[in-house]
Amino acid sequence: MGAPEAFTTAHDVGHFIHGEPVAGSSGRRQAIYNPATGQVARQLTLASVDEVNAAVASAQAAFPAWADTPPLRRARVMFKFLELMNQHRDTLAAMITAEHGKVFTDAQGEVSRGIDIIEFACGIPQLLKGDYTEQVSTGIDNWTLRQPLGVVAGITPFNFPCMVPCWMFPVAIAAGNSFVLKPSERDPSPSIFMAQLLKDAGLPDGVFNVVQGDKLAVDTLLTHPDVKAISFVGSTPIAQYIYETGARHGKRVQALGGAKNHMVVMPDADLDQAVDALIGAGYGSAGERCMAISVAVAVGDVADKLVPALAARAKTLKIKNGMSLDAEMGPIVTREAQQRIAGYIEHGVTEGATLVVDGRGFTVPGHEQGFWLGGTLFDHVTPEMKIYKEEIFGPVLGVVRVPDFAAAVKLINDHEFGNGVSCFTSDGNVAREFARRIQVGMVGINVPIPVPMAWHGFGGWKKSLFGDMHAYGEEGVRFYTKQKSVMQRWPASIGKGAEFVMPTSK
Repeated sequence: MGAPEAFTTAHDVGHFIHGEPVAGSSGRRQAIYNPATGQVARQLTLASVDEVNAAVASAQAAFPAWADTPPLRRARVMFKFLELMNQHRDTLAAMITAEHGKVFTDAQGEVSRGIDIIEFACGIPQLLKGDYTEQVSTGIDNWTLRQPLGVVAGITPFNFPCMVPCWMFPVAIAAGNSFVLKPSERDPSPSIFMAQLLKDAGLPDGVFNVVQGDKLAVDTLLTHPDVKAISFVGSTPIAQYIYETGARHGKRVQALGGAKNHMVVMPDADLDQAVDALIGAGYGSAGERCMAISVAVAVGDVADKLVPALAARAKTLKIKNGMSLDAEMGPIVTREAQQRIAGYIEHGVTEGATLVVDGRGFTVPGHEQGFWLGGTLFDHVTPEMKIYKEEIFGPVLGVVRVPDFAAAVKLINDHEFGNGVSCFTSDGNVAREFARRIQVGMVGINVPIPVPMAWHGFGGWKKSLFGDMHAYGEEGVRFYTKQKSVMQRWPASIGKGAEFVMPTSK
């Protein structure tokens, strides 16, 4: 392929349709910023309806031959793609840091977690195996198989421009589908880079396409008759819209929404470990993770020690340009997001929460125009406050004080979101009861960010997930395939005469 640096310079970003970069002709453009400097780095061409239709048409044309390709041969393409992703992981990580702002080491971790899903997809021959029963009735055998859906689409968020698309397209493509990706318009370059790597790995033209765009592109995919399934990750209001619109147009939909993730700190928890976990999970990637911990639930009198320790650590966060290898936190993705988060902080103050550490007004010398916020810490947050109810998606950690374990469980179960949760304790019975009783899809015991590994699948409960199946893992394979049941017998075993009763085993 072309030199990797070509993807990190000031070249404008377009689409990738039928195996080729496409500049785009809609005339609609949007700036891509470097969050650390606040400067425009390049321009993004937003797709027209015709360009989205062209991507879908390319995918539709490529689907029959790709679906008919033996799973082992499809897996070999994924193995080659895996090799290329490993070769270029740092290039991808640098792109992510340049357009998203997260620190380079965190971006490397994101790429690694995306690669995990590709490795899982390489096992597709095993994952597509069906069941077989001989002699279900006299002379009749029955078996099941899983077949691809057709053209499927993914709509992905800004916070993981490599990992979240990898939750979708490697499994979908390995299963025999063709794919159209609509990445976030804020950090679109990694999607084009991965599209080129797939082509270099031998993927036939049209099996994977990328269209850059906004709501126009999303709505075109949601209503297009040739798109059979939609995967989405983003905020809950948009997830609900995606789910309802896609389902109304006869599509299979998997829409992962927002979160308000809690971490319970029991009195018997190791305080130093709990503080480290909250700092990393609350302020890592500037809190722009759907699995970020944004609420610390302090049980009993543990808050009296926990809050001062958190405050001391939050004040010393190493916040700088993400390419600095010792950086712990980078900038916010956009100026608008920075201002929105600052507005939430003001709401918290107005509502009566105790602002222990205020991250507003933070700047990095030499990068004063960047989209910066420092780590922010509130104490005495209550469930009635806006900063507790809503997903802030920024480096804002709130402490809620509760009297006991039962109150902690009730607090979490009463929240409308149910994405991720954690409990830090040294008591095995508390850990067991917490895991059983909590109404949340992903649970960590002394693990602050319980993102499941590639073969387990990702997804929350309640308003954190719309649809019936989680992302990737075996549920991802089921989402991107449909089951067919075959019953077979041969003339020698067929009795004479018509049968007018329901067939039974005999």
